[in-house]
Amino acid sequence: MHLWNNAKSLSFRKLSSKNLIAMDGTTPASSGESAQNRLYIKRGHVVNHDGMQQADIYIEDGTIRYVGSGADFVVPGGCRTIDATGKMIIPGGIDPHTHFQLEFGGTVAVDDFYQGTKAAVAGGTTTVIDFVIPKKGESLLEAYDTWRARADSKVVCDYGLHVAITWWSKSVRDEMKILCQERGVNSFKCFMAYKGLFQVTDSELYEIFETCKELGAVAQVHAENGDVIAKNVQKLLAAGVTGPEGHELSRTEEVEAEAVNRACVIAHQTNCPLYVVHVMSKSAGIELARARRRYNGVGIYGETLAAALGTDGTHYTDQCWHHAAAHVLSPPLRPDSTTPEFLMKLLAQDDLQTTGSDNCTFNKNQKELGRDDFTKIPNGVNGVEDRMSVVWEKGVQTGLIDPQRFVAITSTNAAKIFNVYPKKGRIAPGSDADVLIWDPKAVRTISAATHHQACDFNIFEGMKCHGVPEYVIVHGRVCVENGLLRVAEGQGSFLETPVNPPFVYDALNGIKNRNGDDKEARNGLQSLDLNQKHEVDVPDTYALPEKYVPGPALSIVSGDSAVSTPHSARGHRPDGTKDMQQSTFSISEEMDTSGNRACIRVKNPPGGKSSGFW
Repeated sequence: MHLWNNAKSLSFRKLSSKNLIAMDGTTPASSGESAQNRLYIKRGHVVNHDGMQQADIYIEDGTIRYVGSGADFVVPGGCRTIDATGKMIIPGGIDPHTHFQLEFGGTVAVDDFYQGTKAAVAGGTTTVIDFVIPKKGESLLEAYDTWRARADSKVVCDYGLHVAITWWSKSVRDEMKILCQERGVNSFKCFMAYKGLFQVTDSELYEIFETCKELGAVAQVHAENGDVIAKNVQKLLAAGVTGPEGHELSRTEEVEAEAVNRACVIAHQTNCPLYVVHVMSKSAGIELARARRRYNGVGIYGETLAAALGTDGTHYTDQCWHHAAAHVLSPPLRPDSTTPEFLMKLLAQDDLQTTGSDNCTFNKNQKELGRDDFTKIPNGVNGVEDRMSVVWEKGVQTGLIDPQRFVAITSTNAAKIFNVYPKKGRIAPGSDADVLIWDPKAVRTISAATHHQACDFNIFEGMKCHGVPEYVIVHGRVCVENGLLRVAEGQGSFLETPVNPPFVYDALNGIKNRNGDDKEARNGLQSLDLNQKHEVDVPDTYALPEKYVPGPALSIVSGDSAVSTPHSARGHRPDGTKDMQQSTFSISEEMDTSGNRACIRVKNPPGGKSSGFW
């Protein structure tokens, strides 16, 4: 629900700071208080998801107090002024998917809550939402307390928490209620993968979704078919495939796409809102788009990652084992190099709504844990620092989206879905003063040598990005200025995410847009004309048949993919789109006369010929 419309409705006329009263009823500080609490930004172009205007902004005590014409405002004495001529003033980024200091695979992610949020701020992200992941059988409340203890004294920006449901019982159900009502949590993540560790069954998924709906929470899923992955892993390891390429081969696009469809169906059966995290492939994106169309865009939301937009899975067959292993995450990057643009078009067309980083960083020596077995490579990549610039480069700079849509998919939509809008995700009186002065013409080159993260590798190494946050303002404090980062541990706070987010539950409950604002109903897409304004042809590459009939299963090795292990020659899959409905590949083993495995053969590859490799 909106607390305000825009600055013009406030009708400020030549007011000094003493006369300003914010929408929350508070008044600015007296003139005797420190000027560090006051900031005036002039001559910038304010960009929200639903409009742009040239305006000045006055900030006091961490809150935006005024947005409008400089002619209608008297700047108080002692106030710092920043000239934003030629720059954009946009809401600070919201990364809805991070894993700081996560224990995984016998090691711990190197970006803790200080290093991780510091890197986030450096790149223009001013709010993150991390994941509490209880061990199987562990109390959700105890795990939540553990995460709060890790984070509260370290974060340099505000952070919220999702909670994963890694096992199911009445006590888990009861603790979900406490988390929603007393601990500021409104979203719960289920794993359809990681069999034997985190994976829940379809029956449990159904009950968890029912509970989320009863509580007014948002359900989330990591969508991969864990049972199929487990079988594929067994086959690959038995066949001697141990290198990083085995990771993607064990969990191909179809394995992700099937789980996305299944999760959407179960959520619809329970009338529960569903947020699918890290959509990483064309096939999974297609299934999500189909579900949104099937259910008229109600109750289904999707996130993709900076990693999926900025790089691809061809790196898994790199000659350098460490380079390949550094790109391992789940679901994996896809070898089809046209995937990043495809996913960006889904964001442009509102088939996907948000971009996260899934930031979970491990250094070279930690990735080495899987040197002889790809299943032991700690899963995770960087992204929290570079997410904003990568999305701008791959979206706005290429002409696929405009600045308003950029704001929506990097900030506003996450704020709405997790119910912190318009406190976050908007430039307006009463909003938190998490503000970026964004220079669309500035260029920077991403490198592990210069990033602020603790990891020794950057998956975007060497990428030149247009679009740089010249100033990053967190709760009214200038934390980034002309490339200099100034933050302090603990300056951020825990951000409660209330249940029943209107953006999610109003539509689900049949309530029409409360403001009657078509711009809001269309989620800021009213200005987005991809075929004309941006001169980009976006064909409907996933036109829906009248009746969708799933095709035969893909095997874990296709005829156009050379499987390799460390110390072997590595082959790349050719670029282009694979027909996911007509593949009939399978794996078989051939034995020599002594009964030993001689080779692995791929049956029915393109062209009708079988191929083998030793």
